[in-house]
Amino acid sequence: MIVSTNPATGSELARYAPHSEKEMEAVLAGAVAAQADWRQRTVTERAPLLERLADVLRQNKDAYARLITAEMGKPIGQAEAEIEKCAVTCEYYAEHAAAHLADRPVDSDAAESAVVYDPLGVVLAVMPWNYPFWQFIRCAAPALAAGNAVVLKHANNVPRCALAVEQAIREAGAPEGLCRTLLVEVDRVAGIVADPRIAAVSLTGSTGVGAIVASQAAAALKKQVLELGGSDPFVVLADADVAQAAATAVTSRFVNAGQSCVNAKRFIVEQAVAKEFAAAFTRGAEALIVGDPTDHTTNIGPMARADLRETLHDQVERSIAAGAELKLGGRPVDGPGWFYPPTVLDHVTPGMPAFDEETFGPVAAITRVATAEEAIALANRTEYGLAATLWTGELSRARTLIRRLDAGAVFVNGMVASDARLPFGGIKKSGYGRELGAEGIREFVNVKTIWIGPTTDNRPASKGATPR
Repeated sequence: MIVSTNPATGSELARYAPHSEKEMEAVLAGAVAAQADWRQRTVTERAPLLERLADVLRQNKDAYARLITAEMGKPIGQAEAEIEKCAVTCEYYAEHAAAHLADRPVDSDAAESAVVYDPLGVVLAVMPWNYPFWQFIRCAAPALAAGNAVVLKHANNVPRCALAVEQAIREAGAPEGLCRTLLVEVDRVAGIVADPRIAAVSLTGSTGVGAIVASQAAAALKKQVLELGGSDPFVVLADADVAQAAATAVTSRFVNAGQSCVNAKRFIVEQAVAKEFAAAFTRGAEALIVGDPTDHTTNIGPMARADLRETLHDQVERSIAAGAELKLGGRPVDGPGWFYPPTVLDHVTPGMPAFDEETFGPVAAITRVATAEEAIALANRTEYGLAATLWTGELSRARTLIRRLDAGAVFVNGMVASDARLPFGGIKKSGYGRELGAEGIREFVNVKTIWIGPTTDNRPASKGATPR
């Protein structure tokens, strides 16, 4: 059974029988049939679906946010912000998809040459629980705008969110079958990936799961986009605005109870300001309110699952045993639910779990370094490469250091965040491919070269290219 559980209380919310083979067959067949018609529409004709979806999301924001909070524990204010971000992204692609996918004429003597973008077919979206609406919408909005159908295999601890986002797209007027959810156990994913009706796979999740699904898709020679784990560095140089950096760092680490691939996790600080930063950061973390996620004053809700809390606490204990200094937190909260307090570890060094491993929860690791050179070297000393943050008062130096940070995104004097206008993704074990922006919508298209020779009356063919 697929079970939905409230992580704030540990109580069961709902349970679902996994889809049978017959039901799965109907979903895949329906997606293929729907996409065969959908691809024939122009991008401009597809755009209104996303505009209506933005409206549906906003009209039901309170209900969707409460669902997110109940099913994975996100504080209600953050859940509301997640729904709004989904709506903004739908509006972005409704407005810009045609330009991103416009045919691109190429100069050619006595012929018409161009690059055009055609949909691939049915995209399988394998999505995580931590942003149950956003992670799917940021895949589905561009994929649908490009003319694809989408089948969602969501994390099994958020089945109600999965069914709700499918219903939202249906209410927006999507053709029957164009976007469907499959409720299936993990051991059936390989068969879905291998099914010839699936043209491509988008996965957001852990590096371990990404490697498994990537191998399955590669065996079937299918396009993949993988957004995986991260151990993002937050570098603070001696000339930074330390107070502002520390305040931003608290939000960057502890939003969504630290359960995000793109949360800042390793705080690498020049020795000259390390004491000041550590004190300010610890004060900010201590002021956060841990508690009922349905209360708008709560900053940190429960972790999503008991096993995630156990793993995080083990990382904390092993780091302390290796020499890290516990400044705050460090013990699971007693009582019902899977709460873990904001935890700050200082004097963390390479070789400790809090530095080397991805800590997926409300734990921050502060590392002190002697120079900016050492800071950059340690920032890059990770198997991940999703994003990085750099704080400095010298913007000319920042422009140089940006190029030396190994990451898919670098933010200077601000918090890393995804934005519909900008490509998002990582390098190394943080995955490959990009979501969002023009690059994101072009991931699930066939980039096709066309060449049309002279017409029979020896006149060049028309060079008027139109968006598809």
